[in-house]
Amino acid sequence: MREGYSGGVAAGDRVKFNVGGKLFETTITTLRSGGPDSLLSALSNRGAKDPVFIDRDPEIFSILLSVLRSNRLPSVAKRFSDQELIDEGIYFGIDSLLRSALAPTRLHGVDASLFTTVNASSDGIVSDFDADGADGSLAVAHGGQISMYDWNLGRTGTLRTHLDFISLVKRIRPTVTAVGSRFASGLHFYDTANGRRVHSTEWVDPKDVRIYKARVHAIAHWEDSIFASYDCQHGENCILAIDKSTMRVSSEIGRMLGNSSKSMVPSKLAYSSELGLLIGSSISAGAFGFSGYIRLWDVRSGKVVWETNEPGSGRSSRFGDSLADVDVDLDQSLLFKICSKSGDLAMADLRKLNDDPWIYLIEKNPSMAKSGSLDGGNMVINCYRKQVFVGRQRELEVWSRAEGDENGVFPREEMYRRNYIDKVEDSERGMIKKIQSAGDRIFVTREATEGIEVWQTSCDSGLILL
Repeated sequence: MREGYSGGVAAGDRVKFNVGGKLFETTITTLRSGGPDSLLSALSNRGAKDPVFIDRDPEIFSILLSVLRSNRLPSVAKRFSDQELIDEGIYFGIDSLLRSALAPTRLHGVDASLFTTVNASSDGIVSDFDADGADGSLAVAHGGQISMYDWNLGRTGTLRTHLDFISLVKRIRPTVTAVGSRFASGLHFYDTANGRRVHSTEWVDPKDVRIYKARVHAIAHWEDSIFASYDCQHGENCILAIDKSTMRVSSEIGRMLGNSSKSMVPSKLAYSSELGLLIGSSISAGAFGFSGYIRLWDVRSGKVVWETNEPGSGRSSRFGDSLADVDVDLDQSLLFKICSKSGDLAMADLRKLNDDPWIYLIEKNPSMAKSGSLDGGNMVINCYRKQVFVGRQRELEVWSRAEGDENGVFPREEMYRRNYIDKVEDSERGMIKKIQSAGDRIFVTREATEGIEVWQTSCDSGLILL
């Protein structure tokens, strides 16, 4: 008998149940696989010969037994909603095991398909969202409200903020979410459990009266710090480092005048804890095309350690092919950009930056070799699990790390392979606005389209056919 269990039955003995009038017979080992604190584990110690009667749904109980035996869902589970299964799992005390079985399989963009669409409860156009990196739970901004969704995409609540419109939302802790607006000043923190605003951080400078009513444009955070970029109405901007424990400003980074494309407020921030670097970027589009910069700061000194401005930096053959979007693969310490005219995807090693660090990925598939150029069209990128997801106007594609490449030269032009994710009918839903991946899911919003698309690898790979 396993340590920690009591009772006069052996682990191989059988136990009978009468669940909702249907008889079941299973082993003690199966029942105890749900953990010592589960109801089924407790019932396994009774040692009674007569069936134990449980007034619950027998069909779902059969599914739960399959999960206990194999940690996978049988195909008949499709007949029930996830919430119905979760409710029964909670009753029997095996919800953590069921959660593991319900979770998406590891995300492979090549095999991903549209799973569902998350719709906000009101003000259906999503202004911004943030997905938790661990479990894929969501904070969704719509109008002046925030709706929260759990790991299973079930809505857990909606709170109204003091803002009329939220432009930016970021989950700082499981129950604390930060919001900002391009129409109102400050970064505001809300406790999503009780719906209250717990703190606000404004950018102020007692020595400069022009620094007031500064709006927030980007947020990044780590275990003990929050980084937020602010700009004032006259364009001057900076990044504030905020201590998570006290919510006080600990330092000011990268103050700029904001009078040119090279000194605009960062619209995207990422933090590499491994390198101690804060990565900021800003991109603008005008009559003469795209322009912008990527800038890296050492967070300890607040000094710029590397930057590139486009157009104007890098190799002459790429002049005029400015960046359209930027993202960082923090796990591999790789910086990615997508070019506005050619549509080419390029990467740079954050540990080996120089005047021209870019390696432009080669497309070896002849059928896709000429499909990248959009000559200034809207493009966005997102890095996740050694994959780069690219939105080219209405189309969604993935660049995946080539199998068996781990021992090759790093990085190099042929490290990634390109494939489409969506179908023609998917692209008809509108222009892709934002992509974020978390919890083995891809979340996509489109211009003037309600809801958030949720893409994941087919769940059929996690089902047992009966």
